[in-house]
Amino acid sequence: MFYVSMFFQYIGQYMKTRLQYRTDLVIEVISDLLFQAVNLVFIIVVFGHTQLLGGWSRDEIVFIYGFFLVPFALFATFFNIWDFNERYIVKGEMDRILTRPIHSLFQIILERMELESLFGVVTGLIIMSYAGSNLGLSMQWYTPLVFIVMVFGGMFVYAGIFIIIASIGFWSDARTSIMPMMYNIGNYGRYPVDIYNPVIRYILTWILPFAFVGVYPAAYFLGRTEWYSYAFLTPFVGIGFFSLAVFIWNQGVKRYRGAGN
Repeated sequence: MFYVSMFFQYIGQYMKTRLQYRTDLVIEVISDLLFQAVNLVFIIVVFGHTQLLGGWSRDEIVFIYGFFLVPFALFATFFNIWDFNERYIVKGEMDRILTRPIHSLFQIILERMELESLFGVVTGLIIMSYAGSNLGLSMQWYTPLVFIVMVFGGMFVYAGIFIIIASIGFWSDARTSIMPMMYNIGNYGRYPVDIYNPVIRYILTWILPFAFVGVYPAAYFLGRTEWYSYAFLTPFVGIGFFSLAVFIWNQGVKRYRGAGN
């Protein structure tokens, strides 16, 4: 209950801060929507030259993209730690974090959250509804529950990967360019993996499992039975990677020696 209370207190303070600068907030939301629109236009342009891509239709890939946006939006909201190394290790703010009687990762997640990124969830649901309507997809009573489980599984996959990368800073305090590169690799998870080289497909499934954020769980809702075994692995891969990330983080905190000279 203590952590739940702290969570809502952080959200309350965040809202007070953001609402002081409403114009900036609106601009950020609009820029996020434009970025998502550009990616959607790219898919439409590609299918202006072909009817199928690796056996997937335009509406199926649009559906996958819409699904991908939902766990990605949750990740971007609560795990915005792309600048962890520079801000908390190089500049020494980790020292401040460790003086408080609350888990360090929990603090950093709440300090860096961006609630405006939740608009991506709405965008993803709209895109999924549009594509699903064109495909004639139907829902069962358990579909929303499965959807929630798949979404959180995908979010934890993303979170686990980036927490592991952020944890490298505990062993190396140098500025690195790994995080931006990983963001770019993550974009491959919004497309069907069978359009890639087998090596890339293996990496996106078992090493950097971004495919479990988009294509694999979305394949379940598209009725792609050949991918069901991967789809049902999504929550387990998410929990596994996130647990591994927290373990590595805790080991890194033990290794941390402060920013003093």
